[in-house]
Amino acid sequence: MIPYGRQSISDDDIASVVETLKSDWLTQGPAVPRFEAALCTVTGADQAVAVNSATSALHIACLALGLGPGDIAWTVPNTFVASANCALYCGATVDFVDVEPSGCNMDTAALEAKLADAEAQGRLPKVLIPVHFGGHSCDMKEIARLASRYNFHVIEDASHAIGGTYDGAPVGDCRYSDICVFSFHPVKIVTTGEGGAALTNNPALAETMRLLRSHGITRDTAAMSRAAEGPWVYEQQALGFNYRMTDIAAALGASQMNRLGDFVAKRTALADRYDVLLGNLPVGRPPRSADRKSAWHLYAICLGAGDDNGVLRAHVFERMRAAGIGVNVHYIPVHLQPYYQALGFRRGDFPGAEKFYSRALTLPLFPDLTHDDQNKVVAALKEALT
Repeated sequence: MIPYGRQSISDDDIASVVETLKSDWLTQGPAVPRFEAALCTVTGADQAVAVNSATSALHIACLALGLGPGDIAWTVPNTFVASANCALYCGATVDFVDVEPSGCNMDTAALEAKLADAEAQGRLPKVLIPVHFGGHSCDMKEIARLASRYNFHVIEDASHAIGGTYDGAPVGDCRYSDICVFSFHPVKIVTTGEGGAALTNNPALAETMRLLRSHGITRDTAAMSRAAEGPWVYEQQALGFNYRMTDIAAALGASQMNRLGDFVAKRTALADRYDVLLGNLPVGRPPRSADRKSAWHLYAICLGAGDDNGVLRAHVFERMRAAGIGVNVHYIPVHLQPYYQALGFRRGDFPGAEKFYSRALTLPLFPDLTHDDQNKVVAALKEALT
């Protein structure tokens, strides 16, 4: 089976992890700050807070921005459930903005219209969470303009997008957002096994997120009221969580960051080659924009322009899996999940996301995918379509 995504682990990665295993620190040691520094170097952000998953990063990002009961957060339906769940963890209400007709990212025209309606109803969001689907950045300039106009915070869910660019600068520089979140799951661009990070240019937000990732406890004597009691003193100053990243995971991540440029270059070359190989097939290829470069976490095509019930997609999916091609589907719209249906969302609420879902198929894409494997993927797709 050719998987849709797979980590790429080098001898240097293994050596870095082994070195940490032989050290005095398996957690709360020097590897996490080293990994955080690498993230800041690559993105240009001032602060990075590494945690055990992107879900954890989204959660503490929402908390740091003060999201809580009585507040509203908006994201897109076309995402993994964590992009919405993080707001529910805070006791907030969740709503969605539909995706672009020609792509998979948040539709800024739909966002502007929804904001105008929400303002009239006194129901504006406190936090907006745009998702950079597949590694392709949202239109962050326009989102930032609307954030200024309607006074909401922005958390970029860039789980797919480390190594990508927008407007000539790295995704994650937080020029147009309060916080940007990355994922380091094994199928993502860079992996720590499991892990995530929240980046920001706001030192106060970073300090809050660092406190929240470790039980709300500080050992900073300058920040404690009981420091005079002795060097053993620590204080819980907030209701935090055990969201820490281990040094083992951070050592792997820091080593992987040395190959970020190579990973993205290989993914981009494979995506370019897919564009050519699929040129004569009746499929929609992923969107491209002149002002941004995707990190190419996913290569998601669309099948059957008139097949909104997903019959063709189901047929192609089954045929390709039977042929040993590990295609996948990203994503079942969040509002169609039973939990969110119980909250009152219904099929038809967000037709753009539903239409994309019914036709979407993710083809294998990872740095070690060979041209021979890629040819097999396309051949199997042609066979399934005929």
